Amino acid sequence: MFRKVIYLSTIIVLITGIELTNAQFQPEGKKFGFGIILGDPTGGTAKLWLNRENALAFHLGASYFGSPRIGVDYLWHFDVFETDIVNLYAGPGGVIGIGEGNGFWYRGRFFRSSSEVGIGARGIFGLNVVPKRTPLEIFVELGVLIGFVPNFGSSADAAIGIRFYP
Repeated sequence: MFRKVIYLSTIIVLITGIELTNAQFQPEGKKFGFGIILGDPTGGTAKLWLNRENALAFHLGASYFGSPRIGVDYLWHFDVFETDIVNLYAGPGGVIGIGEGNGFWYRGRFFRSSSEVGIGARGIFGLNVVPKRTPLEIFVELGVLIGFVPNFGSSADAAIGIRFYP
């Protein structure tokens, strides 16, 4: 699975024709972006940059954890590739799932009945691509989800998405 993510990320970088110098983590210094996320969860996403390296990422959509699923992650961005265009990020988050899940790859219940609310914590790791001189951010992420309420359980997240910065 990790090889597929790296392969997909490399293709995204090559397709966008990116110049790998003199850019920023966030598109053109803009602070707020919104877009779509496909995978688990599948739905809408938004990102609010707090500073050059930290951001809050939000999602609302369908998931195995619950449909609808609402979540927020606090992200740290790392310049491991010595460029601001392609970066890794990681951070903790929280999710609330309502009712039976409706994930992209599978359907089911996250250790609860279809009428209950689930609360869980999430650890996220991802790669984002911010093409120079564009208002876009393309990202791929993997996560671990641990449900606490109403029962204990675990799951994995994987998604790809794009955000637009107006």
